Amino acid sequence: MPRTTFARRLSAGAAAVALLFAAGAVSAQDFSAQRIGDEIRTISADDFQGRYPGTEGERKTLAFLQAQYEAMGLEPGGPNGQWLQPIDLKRFTPVEGSTSASWSGPDGAAKALTPGADINLRAVSNDGRAAIENAGLIFAGYGISAPERNWDDYGGVDVTGKIVLVLAGEPDGELFNGAYATNYQSAAYKADEAKRRGAVGVITVVDAGAGDAAWTRQAQFNARQRTMTPGAADLEFTGAINRDTAQALGAAAGLDLAALRAQAASGQFKATALEGVTLSVATAETIDSLRTHNLLARIPGTARPNESIVYSAHWDHVGVNEDAPGDDKIFNGAWDNASGTIGVLEMARQLKAAGPAERSFVFAHMAAEEMGLLGAYAYAADPVWPLETTVANINIDMLPLSPSTRDVAIFGKGQNELEDRLAVLAEAQGRYVTDDRQPEQNFYYRSDHFPFARAGVPALMPWHGVDWVEGGREAGLAAWQAKFAADYHRPSDEWSADWDLTSAVENLTLFYRLGLELANSSDWPGWKPTSEFGQVRARSDEARR
Repeated sequence: MPRTTFARRLSAGAAAVALLFAAGAVSAQDFSAQRIGDEIRTISADDFQGRYPGTEGERKTLAFLQAQYEAMGLEPGGPNGQWLQPIDLKRFTPVEGSTSASWSGPDGAAKALTPGADINLRAVSNDGRAAIENAGLIFAGYGISAPERNWDDYGGVDVTGKIVLVLAGEPDGELFNGAYATNYQSAAYKADEAKRRGAVGVITVVDAGAGDAAWTRQAQFNARQRTMTPGAADLEFTGAINRDTAQALGAAAGLDLAALRAQAASGQFKATALEGVTLSVATAETIDSLRTHNLLARIPGTARPNESIVYSAHWDHVGVNEDAPGDDKIFNGAWDNASGTIGVLEMARQLKAAGPAERSFVFAHMAAEEMGLLGAYAYAADPVWPLETTVANINIDMLPLSPSTRDVAIFGKGQNELEDRLAVLAEAQGRYVTDDRQPEQNFYYRSDHFPFARAGVPALMPWHGVDWVEGGREAGLAAWQAKFAADYHRPSDEWSADWDLTSAVENLTLFYRLGLELANSSDWPGWKPTSEFGQVRARSDEARR
């Protein structure tokens, strides 16, 4: 549906929606704070051992969830009619002494680069091996192609078979969302874009000299084991060079990369070849794997069952750390994210009780979020239910633990039209939608909604309101900050009888209503004009006509 039609329909229906909800006309949902608390307590108990992927804690967690869904009468939502979607996570470790690199200028003489001092390389893709000989170099500024912002660093330059040099991050200023970062700043986006254009590798130019702390830290981090993100760009290699190496390569081509860096932020820059300069690299990694699982349950739609609303939450936490200080070594993860896991389970219970909807509901419990959203990325790379006809993703990560709030905080405010629908529903409760208040945290890119968004699916992630009905923002913000500082990713994140789940129930009720509204509609909420994900969704427009 065109944006203007969607917006008119939304505006026209606002009063009617408010009256319906005020009168209790939407089916009788009964989110139980007692049941939510009891079930959080169950799966965050010590015997679940912090729910680390691939452990007995995983088995117990998924068995508990499956039993609950079976008791509700839901059907399995995984592949081939199963509850579980198996995921094999590949873990890469650099082979010591395997990395080499050299470059040649117009004189043809090879000049060695020292791994760690001049260049860092990884081959976290394919078979863990990279061997590139004499590939040409293209400096592509920030490596961003953003048509909705009239920005294209590549400028039509062919990078097929080349190595692309890019700057880290994105340009400052309001064009790229000001204080809130966009996806364009991420290394994963830059790799995707370069791969899509035919490059064999991407090297980030780090704005630090060879002896600077920023570069030495980068080199130390480069040696760590990494788990490959499912669906990541299948480049031959990725890497980084420091400012000194970059300037030497540029000078050999007759270019001043420091000047090009300044031009790259202007919006007038176009990719530039380093004429006569080539780079050869080789590196190798050992690979092992970890088997884990997503769990999916489903309520099929009556009219358009292939159109789905996906509620998601990650079931995992960080397990047991014997090196943690103190006597408690178990990271129970009651708040993060037993609470969201049970929130999705309770959502399914209420939507099942509401009776069939026209579209399907999928309840996705994602694995390995704490390892980098890996279960959600695996689903997005190999979806059980087509992403092209997934209407929306609503992700729940850490239910709010507070009294009633006026505000409904979300990650990524301004990204898509789901927030406009949510605002109407919130207004009917006397509430309002706001952003997450912490742009420096890049929250929109840090939970399981993001792989859906990156694949073009409109995605919404609620967060913690702080404008308490009794006490206001001053009391609410102070309480949230104290809770987060005390318990986030600490052994102290345990269930407590003192938790106040009032706001959790209020938010779940809102997102229940949003899901039902979408499920009984023929609308396709879209991305807002300034969102970087609109161009991705547009590639599958035909599937929704």
